Amino acid sequence: MPLAMPEPESRALVNRGALADALRRFLPAAAVIDDAPSLRAYESDAFTLYRQPPMLAVLPQTTAQVARILRLCGELGVKVVPRGAGTSLSGGALPLADGIILGMARFNRVLEVDYANRCAVVQPGVTNLAISQAVAAAGFHYAPDPSSQIACTIGGNVAENSGGVHCLKYGLTTNNLLGLEVVLMSGDVVRLGGKHLDPEGYDLMGVLTGSEGLLGVVTEVTVRILPRPASARALLIGFAGNEAAGDCVARIIAAGIVPGGLEMMDRPAIHAAEAFCQAGYPLDAEAILICELDGPPVEVDDLVVRVEAIARAAGAVSLKASASEEERLRFWAGRKAAFPAVGRISPDYICMDGTIPRKALPQVLARMAELSAKHGLRVANVFHAGDGNLHPLILFDANEPGEAERAEALGADILRLCVEVGGVLTGEHGVGVEKRDLMGTMFNEHDLDQQMRVKCAFDPDGRLNPGKVFPQLRRCAELGRLHVSGGRLPFPDLPRF
Repeated sequence: MPLAMPEPESRALVNRGALADALRRFLPAAAVIDDAPSLRAYESDAFTLYRQPPMLAVLPQTTAQVARILRLCGELGVKVVPRGAGTSLSGGALPLADGIILGMARFNRVLEVDYANRCAVVQPGVTNLAISQAVAAAGFHYAPDPSSQIACTIGGNVAENSGGVHCLKYGLTTNNLLGLEVVLMSGDVVRLGGKHLDPEGYDLMGVLTGSEGLLGVVTEVTVRILPRPASARALLIGFAGNEAAGDCVARIIAAGIVPGGLEMMDRPAIHAAEAFCQAGYPLDAEAILICELDGPPVEVDDLVVRVEAIARAAGAVSLKASASEEERLRFWAGRKAAFPAVGRISPDYICMDGTIPRKALPQVLARMAELSAKHGLRVANVFHAGDGNLHPLILFDANEPGEAERAEALGADILRLCVEVGGVLTGEHGVGVEKRDLMGTMFNEHDLDQQMRVKCAFDPDGRLNPGKVFPQLRRCAELGRLHVSGGRLPFPDLPRF
């Protein structure tokens, strides 16, 4: 499927063979991939509607190698698309025909665990789940837990500001970062933060987190690790309608209760997940909530009673509280497996991502049902309901003429609806190419220009991940650059290495 990309500022000045030869002068031969069959593995990320093989792929192992690669590409006018595990659902790692893929999979080591300071220093290719596994024996964990945590990497989590089912209480990636090592397109290596809270100066970590690979390449991450809660119980609550489930979410939060996780699934998602992993979900329910409460046992038991009362008042038709750790994990197993489970009932699907105010959840669910009927496509809904982050799964068959286009049109209508009710285009998947042409529904021209000025401050020639996020690529000279000329860092007070 063709994708209209913004006009590049300039074409690469070297061909594939010459660039591969230049890279192999300082990289192992196997770290430079330039044959067509091998490059097929990099032609898309998890947003598979669009595919484009890169000019070549490079797999560095050290920060120094990343710096040399970026410096060389800058000198030669070659574009660079950073890539972690390729689990992006917005096309954030979609390659360019005249650019390289900078694969960070070989940065896969846990460098240090510091329990005294409650942090871990890891490379960006370490998977999200591996961090928790590395500290589990000491009773700690890394709180953000995207559904793809078995595969997604911490570098990609930083790029997209990923969340997960427990982000309501424990925050997104940005709330659990302490430090970053980043290589700029110039080849300069900078360190932000460290093991301490609240780093001094500009909040550049906040700028880089969620920047989708447009500003720099992360080569080291320092994350917070937390003690596991003393106890945790989950409630599985069934409802006769989506609106009642949405109302229950609002009532729980309004009561001042902050669950560890508060997730919602509708009937199609319930049935798909139950068939996939037998989690014990009520198949007669139109919607379910999974509400996890954690903390000291006495507090958890009290909260369970309070949430049960709220759920019944909201019209719950079934209610079950986990009586064991095994049962709690089983409740979550279905939610965690929802995406692969839906893959069994549809040849293809798009996993959307938008965020709305919690109070608008019943209204949005009703409107989404209307949109589904309008476009003639089924939608299975899986939500981080506690923080209003929606993940509608649009089911379609790419082999049927026109269905992929209808699926994209339905997705665009859902995202416009999110903005219309006071929400935003993305909660954790990023903009990438999927939502790029919808940015104008949320931002005006002046907003987008200011965002592009930040891009120019870090990457004045627009080499890092071009064609993503911004619907129109403006040259930095037109915007007025924020960076300091002469090859210096945009923020000269940052430490360089």
